Amino acid sequence: MSVPELLRQLLISAGGTWAFAILFHVPRRSWWACAVTGGVGWLVYCLCVAAGASTVTASLIAVLPLAALCRVFAIGLRMPITVFLFSGIFPLVPGAAIYYTAYYFIRGNNDLFVQKGAEAIKIAVAMALGIAFVLSIPLPRRHRKSE
Repeated sequence: MSVPELLRQLLISAGGTWAFAILFHVPRRSWWACAVTGGVGWLVYCLCVAAGASTVTASLIAVLPLAALCRVFAIGLRMPITVFLFSGIFPLVPGAAIYYTAYYFIRGNNDLFVQKGAEAIKIAVAMALGIAFVLSIPLPRRHRKSE
C-alpha cells in the first residue's frame, strides 16, 4: 500500500469517525480526539494487513493503540473513555462480515454463513480482548503533596 493511499485511508476513517461522533452526540470539544482515535486505529489496521497479518490479528493489534489513545484523551479532556471508544472503534467493527453472515443465512448457504459468522465473532472477540488488555493496565498514581 502506497503512502498516498495510506493518507487517504487515514483521512476517510478519521472523517467517518468524526461523523459518527456527531451522530452519537459527543461533546463538540472532543470531536477531534474521536477522529484521531478512529484514524490511528484504521491506519494501524491497514499497516498490519499490508504486512501480511490476518484480519483478526490486525484488528487485535489496531485496537491496542486505539484504546490507549482513548484512555489518554479521556484523562486529558476529563470525559468518560466510552466517549472516545465507541466512536473510535467504528472503522474496525466487522460490519461487512456481519452483513454477509446474515445474507448467507437468508440465502441458505450454510457453509459461507458459518465461515463469515466465525470470522465476525473472532474479530469482535479480538477487539474486546485488546480493549480489556489496555484498560487493565493500571494508571500511575499521583502523589498528593503533604500539607
